[in-house]
Amino acid sequence: MVLLGSFVNAAAIVGGAVLGVLLPSMNERFQRTVVQGMAIALCVLGLSMAMKTTHYVWMVVSLVAGGAIGEWLQIERRFEQVGAWLERRVPTRPGASPVGKAFVTASLVYCVGAMAILGSIDSGVRHDHDVLYAKSIMDGFLSIAFASTLGIGVLFSAVPVLLYQGAIALGAAGFAGQFAPAAIEAVTAEVSAVGGVLIVGIGINLLELQRIRVANLLPAVVVMGAAMSALLAFGS
Repeated sequence: MVLLGSFVNAAAIVGGAVLGVLLPSMNERFQRTVVQGMAIALCVLGLSMAMKTTHYVWMVVSLVAGGAIGEWLQIERRFEQVGAWLERRVPTRPGASPVGKAFVTASLVYCVGAMAILGSIDSGVRHDHDVLYAKSIMDGFLSIAFASTLGIGVLFSAVPVLLYQGAIALGAAGFAGQFAPAAIEAVTAEVSAVGGVLIVGIGINLLELQRIRVANLLPAVVVMGAAMSALLAFGS
């Protein structure tokens, strides 16, 4: 029951990706324009999320510390290794983006958003999957757009989404009694703000303005969550 929302979300991504791949191929110029439009939208979304932080200094500390941890763990390289493994085994249609790029990009977009975190916490604490159901609908349509431009690699992003959201839901279920609901919402808001920064990085990568190793910054989300939880615990 705790993981129901995560399973529905993963299924929506798979369904949307399959439908997107079945759509007629776009020419390169049209495809590039669509990707740039999605990238700009991601930048705007990420900025709106990041601006909601009330602990800017902790956001900076989290990004620096998280980036150091990510570089040490080489998370980006491991994502790329999985993507390369998929590319060797999954055929693609002519003109489609590499499977690895589609897998990494879609996985990051689906995992670092506010709804992924908040929805998973709701699933774990209250067994309320409404947020993840809403996210499933959004991700399903987004998968159609991604898969129609980036290719079949989007489909495989359902696996890290299921593992990531499932882990948060199970963790929240285990620690449900440790914090009040208001405290959980405060931590989630700050974690989502850091996620917004990472979404901006994804948008910049899609625009090909600068190569940002966003996956290596993922530990910043955990660092921010731990920092805010500690502040609330000692503050109380």
